[in-house]
Amino acid sequence: MIQNRAALAANAAREVALDCIEAAVAAAAPEVATRSVVSRVGETLTVGETTYDLGNYTDVVVVGGGKATSGVTRALESILGDSLSGGHVVVEQAIDTETVRSSVGDHPLPSDRNVEATIDILEIVDDADEDTLVLFVLTGGASALLSAPAGDLTLDDLQTTTDRLLSGGVPIEEINAVRKHLSDLKGGQIARRAAPATVAGVLISDVVGNDLSTIGSGPSVPDEATYEDALDVFAQYDLTPPPAVRDHLEAGRDGRISETPFPGDSVFDRVTNHLIGDNATALDAAAAVAREAGYEPLVLTSRLRGEAREVAKPLVAIAEEATATGTPVEPPAVLLAGGETTVTVTGDGGQGGPNQEFVLSGALVHDGDAVIAAVDTDGEDGSSDVAGAIADATVVDDRERARDALLANDAGSYLSQIEATVETGPTGTNVNDVAVLVIPDPSE
Repeated sequence: MIQNRAALAANAAREVALDCIEAAVAAAAPEVATRSVVSRVGETLTVGETTYDLGNYTDVVVVGGGKATSGVTRALESILGDSLSGGHVVVEQAIDTETVRSSVGDHPLPSDRNVEATIDILEIVDDADEDTLVLFVLTGGASALLSAPAGDLTLDDLQTTTDRLLSGGVPIEEINAVRKHLSDLKGGQIARRAAPATVAGVLISDVVGNDLSTIGSGPSVPDEATYEDALDVFAQYDLTPPPAVRDHLEAGRDGRISETPFPGDSVFDRVTNHLIGDNATALDAAAAVAREAGYEPLVLTSRLRGEAREVAKPLVAIAEEATATGTPVEPPAVLLAGGETTVTVTGDGGQGGPNQEFVLSGALVHDGDAVIAAVDTDGEDGSSDVAGAIADATVVDDRERARDALLANDAGSYLSQIEATVETGPTGTNVNDVAVLVIPDPSE
């Protein structure tokens, strides 16, 4: 899975870190996650704890999008067989499907082909009636891949807004509060358009805390955010929306545009959403691998958030405490954490992403022998084409240059030069970031 593993595995601690990363990503594989939750016996389809009698439906369709949607769709096609009527999904990498049409889209910024494919999906959903079962697949990356500008908004409006929010270090929950109110499908609007069809949401979480309304901006989930909340995001982070976006949000705030459907809306009467995989799935698998290697694993949290370079520091401090005192875990040990950190871009837009900033910041402040690794499970850290990085204090040979790179949001350039980046290519899944800190036995 890790394409440059041979170059990175310089010692036993690094081997363990890389093993943990590979196990974490493999455990979140969408086909595995789907088959663990979705099954069929005769005409009875079971998703989680809910059963659907396929004989009650004239049409069964699969629609949706996201980075991990390919694997979910393949598994659903296999499970449903000839009961599946068709559908359409938007993915990041081309896949072979038998019944469901697939379109390749762009991420992290929406594109013309994203919009074109999403419009077709909306037409399928609009045609659904009370005799239709809609399997709505949603995974990380769907907020960009499923794009349908609302009202008079243009694709350029969505691109500019998304870019400003991502560059401004805005947390994903607040980014998606804005996206929901600039879209014709997000924020519960798939449910509104599909009614009175039966909708079974099949979701893989890429958000901290698994808030279903935040995953992919919640197309099948009630929305508690408002147009005023979306406007407040720009004010809070001192960001300026494009004029058309401001006009649209203000029109919604003033009641000239309908709000997204709130909890309790009747459009959700025949909608059930099922979470089939998340960051905890990945962390549990990494912990098992660490234990098998003779290291005591400690899962600290699956809710990491905040500025990546700052989040790294307390985790490194825990590793140092463990080495010095055996608290909170006795070395040899592996600390594990997951979530989604952010980067506020203040430099000229160098290379890298949150995981690379996490690793470089951690290596710079660390006073010990721990190996620090962090990756985005989708294989793409921020806007870079690497998954993350792995390092320890000894490999940061030029500390002044490393600090300058970190300050310039160019951690990726420095880590690449010292051959510390982790390269996987797109993994086909997306359950947030995974951080691994391997603490060797101090007596060795």
